[in-house]
Amino acid sequence: MIKFENLSKKFGDKLAVDNINLEVRPGEILGFLGPNGAGKTTTVKLSTGMLIPTSGKAMVAGFDISKEPIEVKKRIGYVPETGALFESLSAWEYLELMTELHHMDRSLAQRKIDEFLTIFGLANEKDHHLSSFSKGMKQKVLLAAAFLHNPEVLFLDEPLNGLDANTALIIKELLKKMAAQGKTIMFCSHILEVVERICTRIAIIDSGRIVADGSPAEILRETSKPTLEEAFTKLTGGHDIAASTDEILQALERV
Repeated sequence: MIKFENLSKKFGDKLAVDNINLEVRPGEILGFLGPNGAGKTTTVKLSTGMLIPTSGKAMVAGFDISKEPIEVKKRIGYVPETGALFESLSAWEYLELMTELHHMDRSLAQRKIDEFLTIFGLANEKDHHLSSFSKGMKQKVLLAAAFLHNPEVLFLDEPLNGLDANTALIIKELLKKMAAQGKTIMFCSHILEVVERICTRIAIIDSGRIVADGSPAEILRETSKPTLEEAFTKLTGGHDIAASTDEILQALERV
């Protein structure tokens, strides 16, 4: 479970997250959406202990992240929007390090690492330094690291970035099955078609505040819009799409 109670975060005078109240239950895949700079990534970082709240509380897997961050980190898997890997390590060495940090049994960890590298098509590159990997290959390593210890709660910030179509399909199906097993998943993405397809519920944040929370069908009904893209634009005060594209074309044609 994930639960935010009056959660806020300020950076100087800027209120990046503004008094959020939100609960994600076991078995749910919450699509957490918002424009650039709306507070999505800050909220995820507050949830994983990477940032300390200015006020309010974030509870994850039954623990207060501010008071018991180690207990939370034992129970979560996290894929950041921009992952920083130890690029001097090989894929195998990096994943082995992650299993050691989670105190996994060594023989079990080695079997799981082998399985994930094979599933993600990286078995032949397991001894290569991560510095030689493409963006998509690095993303596969980040995903494997998030899944290896079988976490209760997953925070996934743009997890499909750089993935080939086949791997993206595997991840989407995997998330559905993990939710069916009772995992709690927060899924951040700008790819609204994917969110609509796999998320059981959607919360939209804008200027640090939750402006919508419900199933995809409920959000479409409440906004009287036929697509999630149009509903998102209405809720976040987006520009008129046709007018914006016309302005861009006019700018391109100016001499």
